[in-house]
Amino acid sequence: MTASFHVLTTGYADTRVAGTVTLLVDGATVAIVDPGMVADRRLILDPLAPHGLAPEDVTDVIFSHHHPDHTLNAALFPEARFHDHMAIYHDDVWEDRNADGYRLSSSITLMTTPGHTAEDVSTLVTADEGLVVLTHLWWTAEGPADDPFAPDRDQLRAARERVLALGPALIVPGHGAPFVPSSSTPL
Repeated sequence: MTASFHVLTTGYADTRVAGTVTLLVDGATVAIVDPGMVADRRLILDPLAPHGLAPEDVTDVIFSHHHPDHTLNAALFPEARFHDHMAIYHDDVWEDRNADGYRLSSSITLMTTPGHTAEDVSTLVTADEGLVVLTHLWWTAEGPADDPFAPDRDQLRAARERVLALGPALIVPGHGAPFVPSSSTPL
């Protein structure tokens, strides 16, 4: 079985900032990745309706990291469990766990990929397209090659190499449209 993925809104980072927000559906698992800053919350909520979903149907929210441009609209999903690099949060329950290798469903797995921040998490999705990796290791297909916020450039490069070694069919970056990785993908 494979999951479906749908970009709800494509992010950007120039004079204004919005994160790329993605919907993942795998059976009973309905996940939103990086519900952060957007020009209007309807850009996250309205695209759910064509999939027959309401905000209350979302079971999980995944944060690639804790910058506001990736977390600001998390409260739109009142029934969801929230995932980051170290725990699962639901209502008033904080469950510690390492995200690396954590499976939300048979087709959705988390992988720790420190780079943009020391606490980055990438989401690996087995979809009809092949392996899709949702990550902030890249802002867009074009870069920046040198992430201006990365605390450790060697750590960023190692995480990028680790993701590319998986042979993803698509990468969904933090602030851009999905892209097919190639030999010119910045390390």
